[in-house]
Amino acid sequence: MRLEDVIRRPIVNEKSTLCRRYGNQYVFAVDLKATKQDIANAVSTFFGVKVDSVNTLVMPGKDKRFGRHIGHSNKWKKAVVTLADGQKIEFFDKVDDAAEAAEA
Repeated sequence: MRLEDVIRRPIVNEKSTLCRRYGNQYVFAVDLKATKQDIANAVSTFFGVKVDSVNTLVMPGKDKRFGRHIGHSNKWKKAVVTLADGQKIEFFDKVDDAAEAAEA
C-alpha cells in the first residue's frame, strides 16, 4: 500500500481537539486495509514527527434515508496516533488558530 493512500483526512471535532490538547493524540480517517505500521510510517513521513503508538477503530456504516428508500453508508477506519513527548503536527495548530479567529 502506498503511503499517499493510507491517510484519507484528519478528523477535527470536539473530542479530537481535546485529545490533541491534553493527550498529544491526533485523529485521522484512514484506509480500511491500512495496518498500524502503515499508519505510523505515513504520519512520520508526511509530518516529520516520531510516533509512539497507533490505535485503530473500525466505525460501522449507518442507515440513511433518501425519501422512501433506505441506503447505507460505508464503514470506515479511524486511527488515533499518539506522538512522542515534545512532538506536534503544525497543520493542526493552523486549524486551531483559524477556528479561534473565526470565533472572535
